[in-house]
Amino acid sequence: MQFTVRDFRPEDFETIWTLDQSCFAPGIAYSRYELLTYMRRPGAFTLVAESTELSSRGTSILGFVVAETGRRETGHVITIDVQAAARRYGVGSTLLSAAEEKLRIAKSHAIRLETAVDNTSALQFYKRHGYDVIRVIPHYYSNSVDALLLEKNLLSVKSAD
Repeated sequence: MQFTVRDFRPEDFETIWTLDQSCFAPGIAYSRYELLTYMRRPGAFTLVAESTELSSRGTSILGFVVAETGRRETGHVITIDVQAAARRYGVGSTLLSAAEEKLRIAKSHAIRLETAVDNTSALQFYKRHGYDVIRVIPHYYSNSVDALLLEKNLLSVKSAD
């Protein structure tokens, strides 16, 4: 599967919001308002993985990541979503790496993110990418599911320069 990563464009919004709805259960998936609010936060950015192959599916967006630079030199991955059919082709890994590089350039020393305690595939994915569980956040999601707070130290990782 061939794809490129590019910056979000406003016309992408409905597609990525629909993708978020398909990737997460009610109570974890963001409302339109929530997703737009996160994307518009100071220091936030959204990257989109777009297929470079011709497709009859109508959309060429395979996935996206929303992240932000944070206070105290810690970046934050807000969400990362990949179409079910595009999983296991490196889309999520490429999006995560691109977000990490943008955060590194923005002088973030570490990156944090949250995932539901019962999302074992996400936990395995993040651990493969060097993230460690810091703690459990009780009742983090609106459906009362706990979250795991994970962190990756960027100072111990070489830049792609």
